[in-house]
Amino acid sequence: MTTLTLIGKPNCHLCDVASDVIDAVVAELPDAAAEQIEIVEASIQDDPALYELWWEKIPVVLIDGELHAHWRVSPDRLREALEGALRGESPTELKEAL
Repeated sequence: MTTLTLIGKPNCHLCDVASDVIDAVVAELPDAAAEQIEIVEASIQDDPALYELWWEKIPVVLIDGELHAHWRVSPDRLREALEGALRGESPTELKEAL
């Protein structure tokens, strides 16, 4: 199982856009792959630790706990990272391959 975490806050336009990109990318994956992705949303307003870490970078996307993107989410880059994570490649390995 791969966990994709979207960190944002309510009424955040860029967070809404990031959520839409995530939904579209996951919807385009084969069903077997999409079923292996857990999407978790977290708000910096509900968690002081998240606020301290990310308040000026939201939306933030983590894949299996590692930073994938902040501010803007590229559909192509996200798709590649999710496919790599599903193959068992760590986000660090993916970055080194790029």
